[in-house]
Amino acid sequence: MSNFNLAFSVVFVVALIGMVGTKLWLASRQIRHVAAHRKDVPVQFLQTIPLAAHQRAADYTVERTRLTMVEVVISAALLVALTLLGGIQQIELAVSGWLGRGYVGQMALVAIVVTITGVVDLPFDYIRHFVIEEKFGFNRMTKKLFFLDLVKGIVLGAAIGLPVLFVTLWLMNQAGALWWLWAWVLLVAFQMLVLILYPTFIAPLFNKFEPLKDEALRARIENLMSRTGFAAKGLFVMDGSRRSAHGNAYFTGFGAAKRIVFFDTLLARLSGNEIEAVLAHELGHFKRRHVIKRLIVTFVLSLVMLALLGWLTQCVWFYEGLGVRPSLLGNNNGLALVLFMLALPVFMFFVTPLGSLSSRKHEFEADAFAASQTDPRDLVNALVKLYEDNASTLTPDPLYSAFYASHPPASQRIERLMQYAA
Repeated sequence: MSNFNLAFSVVFVVALIGMVGTKLWLASRQIRHVAAHRKDVPVQFLQTIPLAAHQRAADYTVERTRLTMVEVVISAALLVALTLLGGIQQIELAVSGWLGRGYVGQMALVAIVVTITGVVDLPFDYIRHFVIEEKFGFNRMTKKLFFLDLVKGIVLGAAIGLPVLFVTLWLMNQAGALWWLWAWVLLVAFQMLVLILYPTFIAPLFNKFEPLKDEALRARIENLMSRTGFAAKGLFVMDGSRRSAHGNAYFTGFGAAKRIVFFDTLLARLSGNEIEAVLAHELGHFKRRHVIKRLIVTFVLSLVMLALLGWLTQCVWFYEGLGVRPSLLGNNNGLALVLFMLALPVFMFFVTPLGSLSSRKHEFEADAFAASQTDPRDLVNALVKLYEDNASTLTPDPLYSAFYASHPPASQRIERLMQYAA
């Protein structure tokens, strides 16, 4: 092993240990902090959240976090086995010996590695649904539906992913040194197409969507949309209760394909004023151009990452530093994709707080917009109900929350909304 290979191996191991250690440390902090505050409801919620609900949320958070800690360790062990311990090398030798190193062999290599990681993740998804969610009364999904969703996801992923993978590999082989730029153009076009097609073709494969029938609520929402200048193709109710007791509302699609979707569980729990306030928050993301900003950031990052991959495909130390000996005959593009897919999250983990910080900023801005369009107290009431119904902890560890949380802590959101109300 050359000095470059060894150096990259060391950097990768150090980054992996840092990622795993940080995840486990933050998770243990979260468990201790939530458990330590389990006995008392925070002052801001004394009049609205029963002690039993607060304790249920604490227990729910602790159990989910403990499962995540196990998942972190197992995933890290799998990553080491696939890379440094030679797992991918053995898979590649077997696949190339059977299918060759052409497009079929490279696509099979990627598909096998994706399948292996999916199989390892599957038991954790199962435990979340049928152990933890079941224990706390959230799960409404049957095992038949769970596996039916799994099969649909695999078929859909293959139908969409394999053609994109083939075109990417073709570009890597045929488009010259700047293949990554053409691949980026393909990726951007693909993502925009998915945004357009998702509401009408993909989402209905998993859930039923019916037009909102409540005429009074529809009139209220259409009035809000008119005031805020938001145009949508329709207002729909999704059968979220078929899978979970959790509630939500969102808008989806892009351009003329935008639509507003309510979970049926949300409509059953909130009043008309509260639903309007929740929707005003979601529309706040649209009015403050959060979706566009996030898309731009995603596109820029993907361009940088593809350019980096374009450089790494030419570096022998990249392959050998991750436990793989590239073929001297060429056609290592499938290997490069697999190794990059596995190694990139290790290094990107350390910028997680920046994304979380940006997301929390957007949530505060959306809350402010909702407060300008509706009574802030309606959004407060809605949030309190959702925190209770979804068993969201009211006392997250501050450092854990700062690192991971896409939404501000409940106390901060409600305190700021009450200031708007005052």
